[in-house]
This record gives sequence, C-alpha cells and structure tokens, in this order.
Amino acid sequence: MTTVALVLTALVALIHIYIVVLEMVLWDTPRGRAAFGTSRALSAQTTVLAANQGLYNGFLVAGLVLALVGPVDHRFAFAVFTLSCVLVAGLYGAATASRRILVVQALPAALALGAWLLS
Repeated sequence: MTTVALVLTALVALIHIYIVVLEMVLWDTPRGRAAFGTSRALSAQTTVLAANQGLYNGFLVAGLVLALVGPVDHRFAFAVFTLSCVLVAGLYGAATASRRILVVQALPAALALGAWLLS
C-alpha cells in the first residue's frame, strides 16, 4: 500500500505543478483561458490574482514533495496534512467555482490520503 500512496501522492503533485504553470505562466494565454473558461478581458484583469493563487498551489506542491522525499520520520505527517489541504481546497473549489475540480483535484487527493491512512 505504501507504493500506491507514493504513486498517488506524486500524481497529485504533478497535477498541482501543472496548475501552478497554468496560473502563474499561462493564465493570459489561449491555453490558460481554455483551462479556466475565462475571456481575454477577464484573464488580462486577473493575471496578478491568478499568479498569487498559483503561488499557493506551489506551496501545496512543496508539502507533497516533502511527503515523497522529506525526512522519513515526517513523510506521513506531511502527506496527511498536505493532502487534507488539497482535498479541502478541491471540495471548496467544486462547491464554489466548478464541479470539475471535484474530479481533477479532490478525488486524486482523497485517494492518495486514503492510501496513506491505510499504509
């Protein structure tokens, strides 16, 4: 089960690295606008806001990386805390922004968290 937990956590980290790139680099591009369903005008007005949001997703990536390669005695704690944060963010995002976030963010986090708790 530990291998499953590690693989799922790495998957969640990769998803969030992609989100960081979308929000911090690609926000005001056709790819960024398509990913978030924003217009050219809205993406231009919210670029700084999106970059800030991307930075916070980067902090989630940092916690997930520590869960994968941090001090062995602390990996479980990093995983449970960070995956719980991702899960809560995903549930909130699904309730307030787009239900798609439930599948893209919350479900992978829930599966990884469950794998850690069962390992």
